[in-house]
Amino acid sequence: MRTVFSKACLGFLFLLPSAVNAQNELLRQYIDSAFANNIVLEQKNISLEKANAALEIARSWSYPAVNFQFGYQTADGGRDIYLPLGDLLNGVYATLNQLTASNAFPQLENQRINFLPKNFYDGHIRTTLPIINEDIRYGKKISRQQITLSEIEVDLYKRELVKNIKSAYYQYLTAQQAVAIYESALELAREGQRVNQKLLDNGKGLHAYLLRSNSEIEQVNAQLYQARQQVINARAYFNLLLNREQTAAIDSNYNSTAALDQIQSTLMAPPSNGQREEFRVLRQALAINENLLEMNKRFYYPKLNGFLDLGSQSQNWQFNGQSRYYMLGVQLDVPIFAGYRNKYKIRQAELDARTSRLNIEQTRQQLQLTGTTAHNNLLASWQSFQATTKQLEAAAAYQRLIERGYREGTNSFIETIDARNQYTQAQLQYNINQYRVLIAAAALERETASFNLKK
Repeated sequence: MRTVFSKACLGFLFLLPSAVNAQNELLRQYIDSAFANNIVLEQKNISLEKANAALEIARSWSYPAVNFQFGYQTADGGRDIYLPLGDLLNGVYATLNQLTASNAFPQLENQRINFLPKNFYDGHIRTTLPIINEDIRYGKKISRQQITLSEIEVDLYKRELVKNIKSAYYQYLTAQQAVAIYESALELAREGQRVNQKLLDNGKGLHAYLLRSNSEIEQVNAQLYQARQQVINARAYFNLLLNREQTAAIDSNYNSTAALDQIQSTLMAPPSNGQREEFRVLRQALAINENLLEMNKRFYYPKLNGFLDLGSQSQNWQFNGQSRYYMLGVQLDVPIFAGYRNKYKIRQAELDARTSRLNIEQTRQQLQLTGTTAHNNLLASWQSFQATTKQLEAAAAYQRLIERGYREGTNSFIETIDARNQYTQAQLQYNINQYRVLIAAAALERETASFNLKK
């Protein structure tokens, strides 16, 4: 027996690398499918696209802005100015006409000019260009940092999604194997019913044993029904993560034994959380706050803009060489006093940066704790699984002995039921604990950020 077992183990060791690669590829396909189709991840990608759009907006402030502006005004009444042109010039013009014997100098009327424009228009194309503006420079820098922050947040959700997919997959396999265990238990119970019925027919059995067999079958049927419902629920949740139909088939061809053999190397490595996206998010947030602080400190920097107007203005809709014009200039804006608003903005930015530093330190301590806890949970799950393995071997041997003893008349039927129940519970516990180990390994993988998000 030992020779056969040794050969089987040796063969398994040769097949282990290919088995591990196959199961990793299986899970990787599901994870990549979730990366492509998960709704929440798609929302995160939209936020990333918005951050890219915000950067383009920030860049656009450095480009010239061209606008067409048009205004029309007309008025009557109000203040005016009296110009006695006729009284001042008509006598002189009359004398000049006599001297030149011509009418080259017509008589003028006194004028009254209104201050308000009447039937006046002004249309022009205005081009403006920022020449010196620190807000624009820091705005582009902060927008680029916002893109990096959004990219990290996408990776952060991907990391959590990987853990959830693996956990959901293992829970599905747990429920599926529980169904197989209960189906096997149901076959044993029906076999016991058949044996008791045969013994009763031959006058060697008891009717009470037959009733107990029927009760056992009904109990296992109820447990089997619950297990099948758990399979349905586990399948629905797993497909939800992949944004698929709830009833979509799941490939359960997964070698849990090969995966468990990788756990020991995982337990040997100390937990590390230096690459976690949470740190990167907080560091990026600190960098943004520091840039905001620097930008607020430069409030006293002047702003210089240039402008060029090309247009036409006149009354009564005239458009000619006299009405057309251009205007070129620069505008300098130097802040002097703004009610201490800039001072308080600087104080706010300093407090935000300080808060970010404290958040980094707090998160570092928390992640150290969660990493250590996840490592300890994996170790505890592994120890429980090892103990369950021995319990299963003992329960299987005990069940075989009791079944043989019952057939030979040395053990009672109650003992066979107890042995079958122990064996079924040991199988269930083994099934649960082996996937608890894998779920704990997925949690530790999440805490250490060791899964490669880029295939």
